[in-house]
Amino acid sequence: MGSSSRIFEYFVVCGLGPEIRALDGAKGFHGVEEMYMPAFLDQFPPSNHALYPPPPPQLPTCVLPAGVRIYSSGLDTDDISTYPRSYPIVLTEGDGSKIYVSCIAFRDPICEDIIEAYQIPANSFADKCICLVSHSPSFQVLRDALEEIFVLCFSPAGCSKPLWDTISHMVSHVTLPTPGKNRVLFSIENCLLSAEAPPKEWLPHADISFQPLVQCLDVDKLILLFTAVLLERRILLRSNKYTLLTLVSEAICHLIYPIRWQHVYIPIIFSSGVDYIDAPTPYMMGLHSGVDTSAVTMDGVVVVDLEYNRITTSEEIPPIPETEHSFLRGEILKLLQPNVVGIDFMKVNLGSMGDYSLRSGTKSWGQEHDFQLRLIFLRFFAQILSGYRNFIDTTSTTGFNSQAFLKKRSRATNQPVESMSMIMQFIETQGFLDYLERCNSAEENANNLLDKLQDATGRGQNPLSIFPSEVADPEIITIADPKTDGSEPGNRHCYKRFPASARTEEQEEKRKSILAIASGASKQVPSSPSIRVHGGPKAESLSPRERAAERERMVLDIKVKLQGLWLRLLRLGATEDPLSSFEYGTILALIESDAEGIGGSGFVECIREHIHSGWQCRLTDEQFIAVKELLKMAITLANSRNDLATIRDALEVAAEMYRKDPNNVQDYVQRHLLSLSVWEELRFWDFYFEYLMENCSNKSTNYVTLVTAQLIVMATHMAGLGLPDIDSWNMIEKIAERNNLGYKQLIKLRALLTHLQQLRIGYWGVATGKSQPLQSYGMASPLAIDVSDESQQPAEASGLGRSWVHSMFSRDRSLRASSFNRANDTNAVATTGKTDISAAQKKTQTNMRTLRGHTCAITALHCVTRKEVWDLVGDREDAGFFISGSTDCTVKIWDPSLRGSELRATLKGHTRAIRTISSDRGKIVSGADDQSVIVWDKQTFKLLEELKGHEAPVSSVRMLSGERVLTASHDGTVKMWDVRTDTCVATVGRCQSAVLCMEYDDSTGILAAAGRDVMAHVWDIRSSKQMFKLQGHTKWIRSMRMNGETIITGSDDWTARVWSLNRGTCDAVLACHAGPILCVEYSPSDKGIITGM
Repeated sequence: MGSSSRIFEYFVVCGLGPEIRALDGAKGFHGVEEMYMPAFLDQFPPSNHALYPPPPPQLPTCVLPAGVRIYSSGLDTDDISTYPRSYPIVLTEGDGSKIYVSCIAFRDPICEDIIEAYQIPANSFADKCICLVSHSPSFQVLRDALEEIFVLCFSPAGCSKPLWDTISHMVSHVTLPTPGKNRVLFSIENCLLSAEAPPKEWLPHADISFQPLVQCLDVDKLILLFTAVLLERRILLRSNKYTLLTLVSEAICHLIYPIRWQHVYIPIIFSSGVDYIDAPTPYMMGLHSGVDTSAVTMDGVVVVDLEYNRITTSEEIPPIPETEHSFLRGEILKLLQPNVVGIDFMKVNLGSMGDYSLRSGTKSWGQEHDFQLRLIFLRFFAQILSGYRNFIDTTSTTGFNSQAFLKKRSRATNQPVESMSMIMQFIETQGFLDYLERCNSAEENANNLLDKLQDATGRGQNPLSIFPSEVADPEIITIADPKTDGSEPGNRHCYKRFPASARTEEQEEKRKSILAIASGASKQVPSSPSIRVHGGPKAESLSPRERAAERERMVLDIKVKLQGLWLRLLRLGATEDPLSSFEYGTILALIESDAEGIGGSGFVECIREHIHSGWQCRLTDEQFIAVKELLKMAITLANSRNDLATIRDALEVAAEMYRKDPNNVQDYVQRHLLSLSVWEELRFWDFYFEYLMENCSNKSTNYVTLVTAQLIVMATHMAGLGLPDIDSWNMIEKIAERNNLGYKQLIKLRALLTHLQQLRIGYWGVATGKSQPLQSYGMASPLAIDVSDESQQPAEASGLGRSWVHSMFSRDRSLRASSFNRANDTNAVATTGKTDISAAQKKTQTNMRTLRGHTCAITALHCVTRKEVWDLVGDREDAGFFISGSTDCTVKIWDPSLRGSELRATLKGHTRAIRTISSDRGKIVSGADDQSVIVWDKQTFKLLEELKGHEAPVSSVRMLSGERVLTASHDGTVKMWDVRTDTCVATVGRCQSAVLCMEYDDSTGILAAAGRDVMAHVWDIRSSKQMFKLQGHTKWIRSMRMNGETIITGSDDWTARVWSLNRGTCDAVLACHAGPILCVEYSPSDKGIITGM
């Protein structure tokens, strides 16, 4: 059963997870007074289910908006503050659709393994929230079902089946009712529940009571709030009850029917998102009264205090015209105070004179009152928009002749147009324009109740006549009870805490790894500045010897886990991608998250032990990339800790592990580590030389011979890394001179080093990891280009709540006249024709510069061209700038014309390695391994939008005309985003596996993408059709270029292919390479194809 046919799409449990973080992002336990980030704990269907999309990633932050608090006790019947709380929330997806969530928050015991790992006081409790998630606005059904689950869990009598069996059956089998046709009956244990929906011809489904709205606000305040919402002001609701915030928000959205709220809609915003109140665009948000807003500017915000019936704003809200205002106020008063309004009326039935709004006047508030209130506001729209259909003008930009409409109304009401400011503002809102667009839809027109009401009123009919007459009783659909689990009939399942669902072996292993790291951090000795000690009673009672023993046990535990993960990584099947595997992700997490380096040194030690056990050290291409990236991370972090021993060991194991190229030549991991800066430092080679001298097997040998032998080992490693010959020799020479080596030995060493370098260059070419002088190798060579292998690191969800809110707001979209404020002009330099070779070499050498700023490997580069910034006359200052991204999670902007001051700005916002960058006149867009795409302002360097929607690292981004962004990801999708609305317009392409490269022709709408499924996919996104699947490559496709009717692709199978877009066939195979093709390019000047390895 698909998720669209189920009323309950997900059952989710959120609370305190194994990786504890404070709301400010600090890891670990910081005391019971601190508030902590909520996390996903359990869910059904499980997260790895192939048929169902995952729940919204921001869900934990939204269902526990204040965060998670830790308590010393649980439920206390004498303390109402400890009682469970039930409340609904509403989330908005990127396409504007709503997700409805029913929540129950309560105190639940913290798991013992978390208490032990973080040294939390024993028998502590923490906030936990169980949720039912649905796209159906069936608030009451969601709440009733969730409350029954909660009561069943903690019932003293227990339940007849395991709780998660009951949950899985309910989520999997309870179907959505057909509107107006059937009613679905289902049971939870012994409680019978039902779900139904009104006919499509009725008012939109609203399974809420409107009574809280009219009880919190008097009639005048209600009309004022309605007006502010209708005019799309910034609305902030305040209350100390979450349920009230959601119900009032939903109620006011239903009262503005047929208008739809088009802007940011967050009925309950989390406490740390209070700064979003300053957003300049319209929004409707709800904030708990306990959250302090004194530091926030409230200018122009309509603050609605539901507790005290108070509305405040610094901006004037134009009133509704007197005629419609009197009607609206009078009808609402009739509904709310029928005994007062109708006190002079005769209590007899006078036929047609009876007012239909008084029928429910003597009854307590119920569904009839909800309906009458909604009908009153619909009648208001029928009056204020009387005759609007005559002024719909499809030829105009807005689709409506507002001036003619206002003039007609002015004549009808005998009021000047200038007095209709409220109506003038209303017909210019996005909500009204959206309504006009929807009026063009045949389906919308068929069910347009506003038009039907205006027609009925014109014919003198009762407004109720627009609704369908009563139909026959709905068909009853009964959901069968789940089968018993095979246990004895008398057996009952009782729980003292909300039970966890069964975890897979991988989930259990990952949880243990996280807690093992946390355990080490919490038990760290105070002398270590890298990890904060949370001194619980147990930690304070340990003696130094016990602390050391505890740490030794922790280190051993991590190393044992690493050993198992390493062996499983090597045993992955041929069809499995190591970079996407659980083993790779867990090893990387252990290396990254350990401030003391136990993970990194332990990983290198695992490899050494495996080599010593007889392993042949051969890796597949995919394993090779994974191991290389893990070693890079381990070395980088070890260098930051000055852990030279780990760097030394990593260098040696990298010289052992290899893959075979098609010529059966061994390609060692060591050759791919050149980009790391530690190899340029003499201190490391001094340390390595001392280590070699201390550990040489025969110290009785002649000292000169001994020193020479160790220097030969070092020279071999330097050549294996690809260090420039001059740099290598300078370091070897200094060490040799300090050890009094004679000139004869120096000559031999120099000859050996040169020989090793020439052997390597003769086969592999000039090393591409560092920029280096061309004459270093005694030959003329093109300037080396830095090309990094792709690293797909697992993404870590961080700040998802803020990212989700941030992605919903629109910023200023106007193009800036100047992208970068700079006093000096940039001179464009172009060279044409043929140039003397020696002169070209001289120019290359004199213009070569090394720009430093990133702390880790550079993984993305983008040059700002005159074409992309529309520089037609050479007045764009940013043309010629280039933008770089790195594994240090930063984006840097460089101006090469300013020697010595090239760095213009550093952009921070990503939490993982940057993989791709693009730009246009006013914006920069970047994609990263953190699954996010960030849009930056070129002028202010500020983060404008964060586009969330991909479920894996982002591999490619491209800015398009019309404020659009095209993105591709390892989740196999290509998405089109509208930056103006911060939404995903559509998923325009979908591949079977990770997308590694993408090309798009904006003039034709042709999109091409390729990656790990070894096919190049071509779509015409304007007609939403796939044109071709270009098959021929046998390994991953890493790069592609589109030029007119031709596509060029480069692959790990060591070939490049040229394809025809007209025929969908391969026109040529370029097979003269000695390695994977990492980049391809087309040269328009000579119509040549350039490939890079």
